[in-house]
Amino acid sequence: MEAFTDWLGATGASMTIQNVTWIIPSVQSVHILAIAVLLAAVVTIDLRLAGVTRRGPSLAALEMRFLPWFWIALAVLLATGLILVVGEPARELLNWLFYTKLVLVLAVTALTALFQLRVRADDGAWETTAARRAAGRILGGASLLLVAATITAGRWIAYVVV
Repeated sequence: MEAFTDWLGATGASMTIQNVTWIIPSVQSVHILAIAVLLAAVVTIDLRLAGVTRRGPSLAALEMRFLPWFWIALAVLLATGLILVVGEPARELLNWLFYTKLVLVLAVTALTALFQLRVRADDGAWETTAARRAAGRILGGASLLLVAATITAGRWIAYVVV
């Protein structure tokens, strides 16, 4: 992996990202804004799913309103994350927290997709029975924990020395 990061760090794209002083701070700013959008969408739905907020729109209405923002923010995060990896490959690719973050992102994405598919198939899927409400609370709580862990892992990448 070190040979790959050395090669990637020496490419023209990486050198440009490293040497143009405004690229990394700008991309990081967009990355952080996308995290905020994704977090707002996920937390709004997860709090309702977990039963913390019971009033207001149905889960189906929340899904239609907020999940498009989740998917857009996720795409922006992937694009900006790729730019940051190309710009600082050793910092990311040689760091175990980076891989932890990727696994957590995949888990949050899978849970969100599961929620969305279930709501689209049956708009009362998470609310019709006590067992389904319990499953929704577990899913919402797990998703909240995974999002918090993902953000924590992402922040700590900068502090773990390779």
